[in-house]
Amino acid sequence: MDPSFLILLAFFGVMYLLLIRPQQKRQREHRELISSVAVGSDIITIGGLHGTVLAVDDDTIDLTVSADGTVLRFQRSSIAKVVTHDEDGDTGEDWTGPATDTDDPGSSV
Repeated sequence: MDPSFLILLAFFGVMYLLLIRPQQKRQREHRELISSVAVGSDIITIGGLHGTVLAVDDDTIDLTVSADGTVLRFQRSSIAKVVTHDEDGDTGEDWTGPATDTDDPGSSV
């Protein structure tokens, strides 16, 4: 066999292991995430919109996004994340606000 053919074959093998398999795994996980969404789930869309699922169809979901009952319809594929709550009702996302440096003389805080 030609050594250049073996190098080319090894190159494609490495590319498959480093690029194609991880992408296929991410796609499979996203399909499972989308199929697990049910009415009442809190989700985040790809655009960053937080909402609660009101209705689920084959291709679309209806979200309520505010206290006044605004309902928006999205494609199911636009779901980026399902927000999980622990026993305390905490979403698990720790955000303390913007970082401030009190030693900075230019700080307006």
